[in-house]
Amino acid sequence: MHTLFRQGLPCAAVALALGLASGASQAADDQILLGASVQLTGPVANTGRYYNDAYKLAIDQINRKGGVTVGGKKYTLALKIYDNQSDVNLSVRQYTQLVSQDKVNFLLGPFASNFALADSAVSEKYQVPMVQGGGASDQIFSRGFKYVFGTLAPASDYFGSTIKMFKQLKPEPAKVALLYADDAFDVSVAKGTRPLLKEAGADTVLDERYSSNASDFNTLLSQIKSKQADAVLVAGHETEILNFIRQAKSLDVSPKFYSFTVGVPSEDFRKALGKDAEYAFGMTAWLPSETLKDEWFGDASQFAKSWGAQYRYEPDYHAASGVADVEALVKAIEKAGTLDPKAVRNALAASDFNSLYGHIKFADNGQIHLDQTVIQVQNGKPVAVFDGDKFMTQPKYPMPDWSKR
Repeated sequence: MHTLFRQGLPCAAVALALGLASGASQAADDQILLGASVQLTGPVANTGRYYNDAYKLAIDQINRKGGVTVGGKKYTLALKIYDNQSDVNLSVRQYTQLVSQDKVNFLLGPFASNFALADSAVSEKYQVPMVQGGGASDQIFSRGFKYVFGTLAPASDYFGSTIKMFKQLKPEPAKVALLYADDAFDVSVAKGTRPLLKEAGADTVLDERYSSNASDFNTLLSQIKSKQADAVLVAGHETEILNFIRQAKSLDVSPKFYSFTVGVPSEDFRKALGKDAEYAFGMTAWLPSETLKDEWFGDASQFAKSWGAQYRYEPDYHAASGVADVEALVKAIEKAGTLDPKAVRNALAASDFNSLYGHIKFADNGQIHLDQTVIQVQNGKPVAVFDGDKFMTQPKYPMPDWSKR
């Protein structure tokens, strides 16, 4: 699937085999062409759509507000986007086509760390800057690459605020189970979580990796029950977490606390589980707020309203990070005063601005740091609970047994 998006207006194009499109056109003289490959179909399309929608909404709004000024000349943004069908190998081929054949000026990223890990090698090879808000794995930023920039906080610290909160919970969780999928993001999460648990004095009674897209968690849940884990931390993708919770209910596995790297911020996740989503903890680096401002949407609350009106579902941090990716590129292009990739890359590296997503300032490795706020599903909504230092709202804890709900 391929769409070419100009000034906020999508138009269909004919797709060839392998998801690559015919009639690929280069940017017009007064356009800056951005390219991306995202998951519009396949197992992770439900999250991939955030990036497709974020890129289009941001480009539409920036164009409506006057476009991009480069060295005194006005440009509009255009977007060429491919559906990678949740296939990493296809995604790499599509990014190669975007750069070598479609001649895009700059790249936006896919969803998921294993995709960003592979696709960023294309941007590095061709020295075309990529800004991506879909991959948080530390591996992406540990290779010394100069052309990939990330707007998600490091995966290794995703559970950082959650573990700090343990000390303030009564009773404090003593026995912890850590489960993680075998992809780049979740492996990074687990690697960073282990020392945090040790520092907190927690007894890690289970530390297990499972296969990505796993549907059967019965064995792991039985181990959680037999080891009497008080808290369960799960790093995985949304479908896996849905399966985990449904099977936990079926087996009546009821720890005092469980937290997930994904799902809780998502409206679809909560709708899929209904009342069974209650008490689940998660984390987010972004919540709609009037204090987070930019020059195109006004503030994060206004952005969330615009998003809901356009797409009829709620934005979460994936949506906000996707918009920030476009904004970071625009800021860098205007600062560089040229479309030269190296000059824009250097301007990205020097980024330091406030966005509707948060403060964008890339570290030397190309990644930003944003604190994770602990959230919990309470009465069907994600509620901000803990900011890393103090409670913002009292958590519902301990979680009641399934049989007593």
